[in-house]
Amino acid sequence: MPMNTINRFLFKELNIRGQHLSLDDAWQDMILDRGYSAQVRQLFGELSALGIFLASGMKHKGKLTLQIQGDGIVSLLLVEVTNDLKIRGMVRSSEAIVEGDSLDKILGKGQVVATLYNEQTDHSFQSLVSRNPKGLIATFEDYFSQSEQLDSKLWVSSTQDNLSAMLLQKMPEADHSDSEGWIRVGALAATTTNEELNLLDAESLLHRLFHEETLQLFEADWVSYECAQNRERFERIIFDLGEQDARDLLKEQGEISIHNEICNEHLFFDEQDVNRIFKLET
Repeated sequence: MPMNTINRFLFKELNIRGQHLSLDDAWQDMILDRGYSAQVRQLFGELSALGIFLASGMKHKGKLTLQIQGDGIVSLLLVEVTNDLKIRGMVRSSEAIVEGDSLDKILGKGQVVATLYNEQTDHSFQSLVSRNPKGLIATFEDYFSQSEQLDSKLWVSSTQDNLSAMLLQKMPEADHSDSEGWIRVGALAATTTNEELNLLDAESLLHRLFHEETLQLFEADWVSYECAQNRERFERIIFDLGEQDARDLLKEQGEISIHNEICNEHLFFDEQDVNRIFKLET
């Protein structure tokens, strides 16, 4: 049975909260036929998991966009997650990544930009996330600690078949509940392996790690991959190209093909489509 779920959990006696993410076919659909290397897939998985964790707390209709755009081998990492946990994304790279390439070589000076769009007000809020040279996980551990004032620990594992992650956050009252609780829970969580993250569901993994702690696991929310085609947007691209250039392309190629990069699909437009775009009688 597919596991495309996110679960919240709470150590009630310790004032520590967490989230567990497990994606299989949703993740497989997201990276299908994209040919990402293991390093790129891990970075993409980390950004995707972070996007889902952040979007799961949205209180309004809208979407969260996380992107890294820079001058490295990977010029763009992009993830979009809606308030109802529909996800899509892409990676754009200029050349193959060699195993062992540093994060700076892969991403260059790219900044992490988080954009929160509120559909009800039609407004967006954008913030820059300072990149930690140790990686994206360290970057967002810092981000959670600084923006939410919550010490955070994050684990992410990405394969061709699974994307799994776990987030722990120390609530402000935690030290009053148990001064050693955060250290103890963090040490237990650090014993998990990538294999366990990928293969175990939330209940099994949390029991394996924290069976001596009092933990409440909440009902799962479902995550899905969705990348709907917006054909009108691509028709606008053809319109902006101009009628003469569009017809020259049509004459040369027999049809106009446009690659929808984020969905990794091609859209095709024939003479009838071009006539309609320029509002000519067929």
